[in-house]
Amino acid sequence: MPRIFSGIQPSGELHIGNWLGAVQNWVRLQQSYECLFCVVDLHAITGKYEASTLARRTREMAVGLLAAGIDPDRVTLFVQSHVPEHSELQWLFNTVTPIGELERMTQFKDKSTRFESIPAGLLNYPVLMAADILLYRADLVPVGEDQVQHLELTREICRKWNAEFGGGVDFFPEPQPMLTEAKRIMGLDGQAKMSKSLGNTIGMLDPPEEVWNKLRPAKTDPARIRRQDPGNPDNCNIFSLHKYFSPPETVALVDANCRSAGWGCIDCKKVLAENLNAALAPIRARAAEYDAHPERVEQVLGDGAARARRIARETMTGVHERMGFLPRRDDR
Repeated sequence: MPRIFSGIQPSGELHIGNWLGAVQNWVRLQQSYECLFCVVDLHAITGKYEASTLARRTREMAVGLLAAGIDPDRVTLFVQSHVPEHSELQWLFNTVTPIGELERMTQFKDKSTRFESIPAGLLNYPVLMAADILLYRADLVPVGEDQVQHLELTREICRKWNAEFGGGVDFFPEPQPMLTEAKRIMGLDGQAKMSKSLGNTIGMLDPPEEVWNKLRPAKTDPARIRRQDPGNPDNCNIFSLHKYFSPPETVALVDANCRSAGWGCIDCKKVLAENLNAALAPIRARAAEYDAHPERVEQVLGDGAARARRIARETMTGVHERMGFLPRRDDR
């Protein structure tokens, strides 16, 4: 069975952008692939963050993934920092990664403008991503178009390391991209991608009243200034969410009522809130079960890390041997 690796940062509670953009796909993939899914807390510290909340946010993300349908009996779910081989392999990959390649990464160029003094971790973020994937010798990586550049660098690091240390054998297989359907979920502000740091999200576990409090002021078609103004649903972010959470007949009704001014934006949002809450209700119920039994979450993450470490240690034994290190007692 082909092996898949993918990770998600511990931003805290899973939001509908995470769900639509990645996690929904993970739930499908676990039926047909050997999957390793990781809460990548080491990636989360490359920028400014609150140390006092990192553990809580990591656990919340794990609960969200489990509640959303990730099945620990089918997949290996774990926390990145619980497998120290991620950091070790990143350091070793630094020896074959050109600085110029890192500096041309689009995300580095974008994020580095936010810092007065750029941390080295931001530059080396893609090297850690390469280590995450290659540590498990993954065959496939589900990615959106915005991550293709990073994955191509992973493939380049793979080729360079194999050429220098593989001894004529491709010890690391080149991971192939598994392009997912482009789902760039706009935030409720209608201006940027849905992101918890921008405060423009709806949490998967938000109670119904909180969903409505967030939806009510959300941006709609800017051409609709008054209730009687006809609108264009193609320019409305709320309509795009209807396509994911409302049945086709409702989507058609929203489209018609928007164009004819038969509904106001508040009417449209009320219908979306109803359908959104119906879709999220079973996920909230499962999350409440995990919150009531935190030992289950600890068990899942502990078992997942143990399985991941077995694979990681086997990989690192081969890496140590090929790079010429003095064998450790546990490598013999």
